[in-house]
Formats: sequence, C-alpha cells, structure tokens
Amino acid sequence: MAGASDVEASAAAEAPEGKNKNWKRKGKHDKEKPWDQDPTIDRWTVDKFDPSWNEGGLLEVSSFSTLFPEYREKYLQDAWPIVKGALKEFGVSCELNLVEGSMTVSTTRKTRDPYIILKARDLIKLLSRSVPAPQAIKVLNDEMNCDIIKIGSIIRNKERFVKRRERLLGPNLSTLKAIEILTGCYILVQGNTVAAMGTFKGLKQVRKVVEDCIKNIKHPVYHIKELLIKRELAKNPALATESWNRFLPNFKKKNVKQKKPNTKEKKQYTPFPPPQQPSKIDLELESGEYFMSDKKKSAKKWQDKLDKQSEKSEEKKRKREAAFVPPKENTQSTKTTDDNNGIADIAKSLKKKAKKLRNSEAQENVKIESYVASNEESHSKKKHKSSSITSIILVYQGLGTSWPDPTQRACESYEVIRGQCDRIQKVEADGWRRDCYVLS
Repeated sequence: MAGASDVEASAAAEAPEGKNKNWKRKGKHDKEKPWDQDPTIDRWTVDKFDPSWNEGGLLEVSSFSTLFPEYREKYLQDAWPIVKGALKEFGVSCELNLVEGSMTVSTTRKTRDPYIILKARDLIKLLSRSVPAPQAIKVLNDEMNCDIIKIGSIIRNKERFVKRRERLLGPNLSTLKAIEILTGCYILVQGNTVAAMGTFKGLKQVRKVVEDCIKNIKHPVYHIKELLIKRELAKNPALATESWNRFLPNFKKKNVKQKKPNTKEKKQYTPFPPPQQPSKIDLELESGEYFMSDKKKSAKKWQDKLDKQSEKSEEKKRKREAAFVPPKENTQSTKTTDDNNGIADIAKSLKKKAKKLRNSEAQENVKIESYVASNEESHSKKKHKSSSITSIILVYQGLGTSWPDPTQRACESYEVIRGQCDRIQKVEADGWRRDCYVLS
C-alpha cells in the first residue's frame, strides 16, 4: 500500500500545470516537449520544401490519372502548355490523352519533393471540374489546398437538387461571393460537384455550408451571418479562449408541417349492429368442402390455383395480341345515283313504279311512251345536269337458268318498252345478262 501511494505522489508531483492531480502518463515517451507550450509556433503552417533534403530523388515512379468531360477537351488542349510548364518546375511530367479523354501526371528522376505528386493529382482533378488553369495551378503552392465536394448523390429529386444548388449560388452569385470572402476560399459550382480552394480552416467551413444547404438543414444566409459574427469576435483577443456560443444566433425552422385533415366520410348511423359475417367453416359447409377428405381438398385447391393461372395467362395473351390487331380503316363509300341501294332495293322500287304506272294507265288511259325518255332528252339532261331524277332499270335475261325472283315481275312489266329505251351497258355476270335502261 505504501509503494502505491508513493507512485501516486510522484505522478502528482510530475503532473503539468492545468492538469488534474489524478492525471497519469499513458506512456514513457509521452513527455512534454519544449515547443508544446510555445504560443509563437503555428502548427498549421507547412515549411517550404528544400531540394537538399532529397538529393537522390525518388526510387519508384508514381502516377495518377483522371478523366475529363467532352466539353472540356477544347479548353484543356489550349491551356495544356501552361499546365505542362508549371509542373515542369517541380520535375513532374504530364500527358493529355484526347482519345481516352484522360489526364495523367507522373514523377520523374528530377522530382525531389515526394508530396508534389499529390498536388499534381489535385491539379488535374480541378481542371476536369472546369476550374480555370491559372487558378488551378495555385494548388501547387504549399499554402493552398483543395476539396471537391460531391453533391449529386445527396438528393434524388432532380428539381429539388437544382433549386438548392441555385440557393447556394444566390441571385447574381451574391451568396457564393459572400461565402468566398468570409472563408477566404475560391469556390466553383459545376454540375454535381463543388470545387473549393483555400486553407484547411476555410475548406472545412465551405464543406459545412454546402452540405447543410443541399441537405436542407440550414440556409447559406444563416451561415453567412454566423461567419460574420465569428469574424468580429476573432478580432477581440479577450474572447480568444472563451466559447462563442452565447453570441451566435440559434436559427430554428418555423415552417411546421400541418396535419392534413381527415377526409373520411362518416357512414349513416344505424342503431342495429352489422350482420355477422360467415366464418370459414360456414363457407365450407355451404360449398360442401367441409365433408371432403384432405386429399380432395388439396386437389381442389390445386385445381383452383391452376384455373386462376390459366385465366391470367389468357388475359395477358389477349393484351399482347391486342397490339397486333390492325385498326379499322375508314373506307370511302362511292356515291351512286340511287344512294347505294342494293339490287333488292332497286327491284322493290321498280315494282312500286310499275304498279303506279299500271294504275295510272288504267284510270287515265295515259300512254306509257310519254314516260320514256327519248335519246335527245336524255342527252340534254346529261349535259345540263337537270334536277330530274334518273332511275336505272335492270332487265335480266336468263342464260339457261331460272329468272331471279326479286326482279322477275319488274322485268315482265317493262319488257314492252325495251325497244324504245336507250341501252347503256351490257354486263354478263354469274350466268345472267344485265341490260340497263334509263328512264326519267
């Protein structure tokens, strides 16, 4: 017990200032360094590389390549000499492949700085994301870093994505310029990515602003207000070691989603309870399935399943075949003098006319020749297109077979005037000779 108390006392004696008495060292090498408490040292600064630190160069060749979109081909082809000259100063070779659409950087024997190949990789990434070549070359400096933020996969809806991306830009790029001034970074929004160049602290702030905007967590304007307040607080050295949360505004969303009212219509009230629904056993008793054996039940169930499958397959087949059914064509009907009446209708009308003629001849003793159109009258009617109705009389003569029943009486009535009528056409069809005459 005494030995343990001595160890605790020695640990408490060795505890640095500002630490608790129960503080213990985790390892024997975890000792305080003379520069740990030096306030003049900035641990974020990177010392400039001296080529004398690596005079022998690199043993292996390291290379990185990246693809670029087709619309950047013309610009990269024009700006490639500038990029090649900037990388040549650091002993890095670069290649532009227009066939594959890729850019490649690799180390050479003249390369001394081992980290410059990573800077060259960032350079070609920025060039592929539409950053201008003079701006992208600045990433080769030790003080400049870059970050490419992918925003395309955060949200699926294309319209929402475009609206939130425009929210990040602001009217006339005012929001983007304000973020650039407050963070000290260069920002370029292109397609589904946001390319940023600046210090580590500024890049961290830019990533926070961009992700909160695309995820709809906080509007960029609120982030700008916070950055302005932090900028003013940083000028006061008295507040350097204090928390700034009490000075920063708390922005809360006020647009609470309203509950949609229930639109269910109430059923008419009835004092009587609903009738009891038949159970499964009742349905089986009704259909007679209850008294069937298990084997028959399973067979019936399987048969019902097959019937349903066959019905569905037939329905699908009908739907597939419906695509191959040709649409109905609108056939243009040819107009005739008797409004497309059939032979039976013509015969019927002829019978009526014959009956009328017989009655009139019997009563008034009018000659039938007065009703027959002469050759001259028929020709004049054709020329002047008179309004008198011309009817066609079909007289059939049998060629070895019986007369057609519908036209027999009409033909007998007009057999007398065959010699006086103007014959128009003779047609032989289906064993019958058809003689056409014109009457007014």
